[in-house]
Amino acid sequence: MESSAQIDERQLISKITWHIVPFVMVLYTIAYIDRSVLGFAKTQMSAEVGLSDAAFGLGAGLFFLAYFLFEVPSNYILPKVGARKWFARILFTWGLITALTALTNSTGLFYLLRFLLGVAEAGFYPGVLFYLTFWFPQRHRTKATGTFVLAAPIAFLVMGPLSGVVLELSWFGLQGWHWLFILAGVVAMIAAVPTLLWLRDTPRSAPWMSDAEATWIETELDKDRLLYGQESHANPLRALRSKYVWVFALLFFPSTVGIYGLSFWLPTVISAFSDSSAETGWLATIPYLFGVIGIFVTSRLAARMSENWIPLIVIYVGAAIGILLAAVAPPGPLQIAAMSMAAFFLYAVAGVFWALPTRYLVGATAAVGIAFVNSFGNIGGFVGPYVVGAVSDATGNPVNGMFFLGAVLVLGAIGAAIGMRAWAGRNPVEATPGVQPDGTRVDTSV
Repeated sequence: MESSAQIDERQLISKITWHIVPFVMVLYTIAYIDRSVLGFAKTQMSAEVGLSDAAFGLGAGLFFLAYFLFEVPSNYILPKVGARKWFARILFTWGLITALTALTNSTGLFYLLRFLLGVAEAGFYPGVLFYLTFWFPQRHRTKATGTFVLAAPIAFLVMGPLSGVVLELSWFGLQGWHWLFILAGVVAMIAAVPTLLWLRDTPRSAPWMSDAEATWIETELDKDRLLYGQESHANPLRALRSKYVWVFALLFFPSTVGIYGLSFWLPTVISAFSDSSAETGWLATIPYLFGVIGIFVTSRLAARMSENWIPLIVIYVGAAIGILLAAVAPPGPLQIAAMSMAAFFLYAVAGVFWALPTRYLVGATAAVGIAFVNSFGNIGGFVGPYVVGAVSDATGNPVNGMFFLGAVLVLGAIGAAIGMRAWAGRNPVEATPGVQPDGTRVDTSV
């Protein structure tokens, strides 16, 4: 019988990765498709419903306001009911509301459905990040997270050409934008079924894991708790008082301002120099292809470093430069190139960033802490689209809103530099008596 001491680490991590990461990537791709539908439907939807650019930006942002309000409660519930059941519930409800968005016939109903979509989806993304902490020790987490978040730009690669085709449809009295919401919503509802059948809540409950393998994972996670001084409280809501949680929440905010400010308005910017919805869809895939490359490259480079602070600074600087170049570039190939540079770095943030907060939080405290970091950061998903929309209404050009996005990303680079100065190189284990560098305890009694 195999013991935990005989476990081949590389082989086990590979097995866990293949059983979990591709599946949650598919689920997150579906989630991002549901979000990106709005950007591609904007032109037809706004014309039919009568939405101004400011109203569209506000509606796009209301999703994130609801996300902010309900994400912590959602992740507080997740450990109590299990990830498998909770993810299935989230998928079904957000799919239903996405499909119902096809019924939008007024600004008020648009606002309501966007808010309800945020309530329904709240907790999914941080829930998956928390779920991965059950399976991957800290040293493998950057690569696992980086692979998972590849789903975000991949969703746009799918939606670009697909939306171009669907927007040309006119079936049963419904226009293309109606069908975009219906199809995206139905796919999410269907995905709830394989989620219940495939996922397992913990290594110990997975039929494809041996007892020795589950024990090895549990032992390595225990070492991480000691080595990194990870916080855990009897009342997980106390995580909201942690300095780590608040600092990381502020640090994540600029990335969501940039990502959603760019993604919701990218099709509109491109449509100004394209000849059809199909062409806009294909051209919109180019920046997201660079987003995939950015995540893949940076997460693997960062995984080789002992600290993720320097990669995070570089990423924020690169994203700011790309966004600002997009603001001044003439419409056409140069503007797409600048937005591709911005996407390369913007989508790389998540793969590098999330290994930092999960280094300091554990257990139910991590569930609440990660949810708060993500929910607070996702206020940027409200701010980015709304400010770009307001600037577009004021100036007649959404590109002018890129200057605001660039300034916020510069602040992100400064915040990461401050974080590096405060924490980089400081190993919490140094202040923990009786703990060796490998995380094992020794008897210090005399």
